[in-house]
Amino acid sequence: MTTSVGVVLAAPGSEGGGAALDQVFGMSAAAAVVSLALLWIGWRHRTRRITWLSRLGAWAGRIVNRPGWAALPVGMFISTIVCALFGFLWDVSLHVGKGRDAGPLANPAHYFILVGLFFLFIAGMLSIFLPYERPGRAAIRITRRWYAPVGGVLLAGCGLYALIGFPLDDIWHRIFGQDVTLWGPTHLMLIGGAGMSLMALLLLEREGRSAMGDAAPKDSRGVWLMRCTAFGGLVIGLSVFQIEYDFGVEQFRLVLQPMMIAGAAAFALVAARITLGPGAALIAAVSAALIRGAVALVVGPGLGAPINFFALYVGPALVVELIALTPLIRRPVLFGAVAGLGIGTVGLWLESFWIDGVYHYPWPRSMWGEALAMAVPVAVGMGVCGALMGIVLTGNRLPRPKLAGVAVAVTVLIIGGAVANGLRVDVPADARASMTLTPAASVDGETRATAVVAISPTDLVSDDPEWVTILSWQGGLDKSRGLLIDPLEKIGPGLYRSTQSFPTSGSWKTLLRVQDGTTMTAVPIYLPADPGIGAQEVTADPQMTRPFVKEITILQRERTFDYPSWLYGAASLVVLVCSIILITALAWGAARINRADAAGVRARDTEPEPVEPRT
Repeated sequence: MTTSVGVVLAAPGSEGGGAALDQVFGMSAAAAVVSLALLWIGWRHRTRRITWLSRLGAWAGRIVNRPGWAALPVGMFISTIVCALFGFLWDVSLHVGKGRDAGPLANPAHYFILVGLFFLFIAGMLSIFLPYERPGRAAIRITRRWYAPVGGVLLAGCGLYALIGFPLDDIWHRIFGQDVTLWGPTHLMLIGGAGMSLMALLLLEREGRSAMGDAAPKDSRGVWLMRCTAFGGLVIGLSVFQIEYDFGVEQFRLVLQPMMIAGAAAFALVAARITLGPGAALIAAVSAALIRGAVALVVGPGLGAPINFFALYVGPALVVELIALTPLIRRPVLFGAVAGLGIGTVGLWLESFWIDGVYHYPWPRSMWGEALAMAVPVAVGMGVCGALMGIVLTGNRLPRPKLAGVAVAVTVLIIGGAVANGLRVDVPADARASMTLTPAASVDGETRATAVVAISPTDLVSDDPEWVTILSWQGGLDKSRGLLIDPLEKIGPGLYRSTQSFPTSGSWKTLLRVQDGTTMTAVPIYLPADPGIGAQEVTADPQMTRPFVKEITILQRERTFDYPSWLYGAASLVVLVCSIILITALAWGAARINRADAAGVRARDTEPEPVEPRT
């Protein structure tokens, strides 16, 4: 398309574009008030005009055996991230069950996300405001007498990065329409900032422990369990990119799912085991499942939204714990690499039993070759990075710090290559689906049908595809939770039939989906008229033959492609660069804390022995 950007931006506030301006102004005003209030409290604390903030920090410090500037943000963060997680899962379920919303303030889940992200940012800022004295050797100098902990700065940075995603998301929708997918670039900013904030939190906790030096008391069993739960939070944080797969409406190839599971498991569970010792990886996995399960129950059965599942991670955790019983645990980096290899193979095999048992789309045998080729390198790289994080969090010195930076950079490149391969999609030319629909009993006053589908050419789909399904979604939360997925039964060469009835009226969107290797395509069966975006109804005819098209044009119906071809790539590149900057900042912060710990050890080692006075 050669349409100018000015034309694309000409319809802000439309149903397929950005939010109404009153909502934009309302959110901006609320953000300004919260920010000014935070700065006012911080200024009064720094000038010692108030004392309640110090007392609150000291109270939190007594509970978790850490300085107040580390303890208070950590305690605040736990409730904050659960709030954001609840809002996030609810938001995805609303889009799956109902479709697009009328704006950020018209979606109740957005309030929980916004509150969670704001308090995430506030938690980081509190750790910056709280310390009157220099909070450890790694602290960053802000003014002549004001030093802030590295972890606090990174925590605030992660929160700010995620919050910036909200206004940018509105701009994005004004240009490109509502891309109803979790993997929209600005959506990745929102979830990426929140997910990676767990790393900043762990670094802040380490700084607090280091600042106490030899005076730090030994952690109680309760504090140890709480720290294991923090790694469970890291498992969840690194798993948020999988949420579309958890609901069964993934818009990208299935081969990406095992790669994401292996990468998240390798980093979080290896770091947990090295940092906290025997059993920590398993407890982290179990705590992640309990937290995620509780939120899923509230969002699904509790609020009547589509049910979502989640990776269990118990199999990968067992692999980590078993490898840790060998002498490899004494060589953390090698342990991380071997554990990553085990997770990317045996761990995924164990995880597949859970996936096959509860998910809508089990992993077919035909996919395993490509899945292992992607997952194993990612898991090995993430296992090494998890080991490096564990070394930092235990206060041990990184072996060859410069090579540690190279390891992080290489892992990012490996992940980028695996993702690029997973995004390869082919849409077959001249492929068609002929469907015969048979009326079925209506449900909630909406017509339903069953189907026999003949795919041409007959060899378009192999004997073991990722899926051949009929998907109906966005039917409304009061109607079968707005989601129906029917894996079709093969009854002959290129011939399939449905196993249950599907809706062909109302607000439902119903389509035939095929994914087989790199082939990912779809045929619309029924799409309602949508005046908000100027879309005509696609009727479900008793007999019809329709071509296979790019699936994204159906699943992301609200998205517009009426923009210069370079614009989407350029905008995505900006988000990618910002994400790399955030990852680089986290790696830099970890290295800075590690150097400070090493300097503290050297200072204690060279400190002269006290001389007894002569009598």
